[in-house]
Amino acid sequence: MNRKKLIAANWKMYKTPTQAEAFVGTFLPQVYGHTRDEIVLCPPYVCIPTVAELVRDTNVGVGAQNMFWEKEGAYTGEISPAMLLAVGCSHVILGHSERRQYFGETDDMVNRRLKAALAAGLTAIVCIGEVLQEREAGITDDVLRRQCENALREISGDQVSRFTIAYEPVWAIGTGKTATPQIAADAHRVIRQQAALALGDDAAQKLRILYGGSIKPENVKALMSQEEIDGGLVGGASLDPASFAAIVKW
Repeated sequence: MNRKKLIAANWKMYKTPTQAEAFVGTFLPQVYGHTRDEIVLCPPYVCIPTVAELVRDTNVGVGAQNMFWEKEGAYTGEISPAMLLAVGCSHVILGHSERRQYFGETDDMVNRRLKAALAAGLTAIVCIGEVLQEREAGITDDVLRRQCENALREISGDQVSRFTIAYEPVWAIGTGKTATPQIAADAHRVIRQQAALALGDDAAQKLRILYGGSIKPENVKALMSQEEIDGGLVGGASLDPASFAAIVKW
């Protein structure tokens, strides 16, 4: 099945609005007219309005790095789906391994966030993946199945165009290590099989599954050439406009 690839930049806790403006000014001309892939920039919250204004009416979308599942309320420090939409977001990352590792996010919380994002009209990038100890213990497939099953609980196959799953081998994030194209493709097959159980075979074939583990200009072509890999969630290499443009144009 021909699934349009999504290449998303996760800037994490980097860049001020001024730095974001400089990035976009350099990046946009390099990807002008690029329509083969969907392109999304996910800056920190404080940079979203700046980036959204600069990419308005271009081929580049804007996403947030997280959101809460409630519409409003006494939740100090949280951001609602409606707030993201109001400042120009079309996408949101959910369940990133760093949110799970440092802030205690659980599979159930990811599921609640996904339901809220879909209800609000946002496109979600749902992250799952194993840590090094789990891979060394030989339970990678079990971890991926559990996280996928829980994330997709009470989600309909009719909604499959509105979210993607990003496979993050946690041991490859920020370490310089990268899963081989074959390791990544094998993990994506496991995820698609589990998605078929949750959403149905037809929906699972339409589901885009991204790779997110130390993608760089040097390895992007080998990864994106895998039939099971439908794009990338790019971390460190997305902070430089020339580097990220090279990844987009693989």
